[in-house]
Amino acid sequence: MSTKTILVKPLITEKADTLSEKSAQYSFIVDKTSNKIEIKKAVEQLYTVSVESVNTMVIPGKRKTRNTKKGVLHGRKASYKKAVVTLAKGETIDFFGEI
Repeated sequence: MSTKTILVKPLITEKADTLSEKSAQYSFIVDKTSNKIEIKKAVEQLYTVSVESVNTMVIPGKRKTRNTKKGVLHGRKASYKKAVVTLAKGETIDFFGEI
């Protein structure tokens, strides 16, 4: 797998932001079939940083219900795999660039 297919997108939430500020941990949504070694290599290659550890978790899909004029629609939100990457001391990743 290439780097682009392993790392789907960075996860930018309030919790992920505080993790990155306090303990140099960054969250990514990754491909469900990728393992920790592949994720580590992809992050190191894409962002040129050294990765200390990788924690992964599969977030289960959830049922969603929506009320519309035509009636109640039932759907499902897809499940995904999340990786929390801990970088070596003193290293950072800048997702936003010069905004």
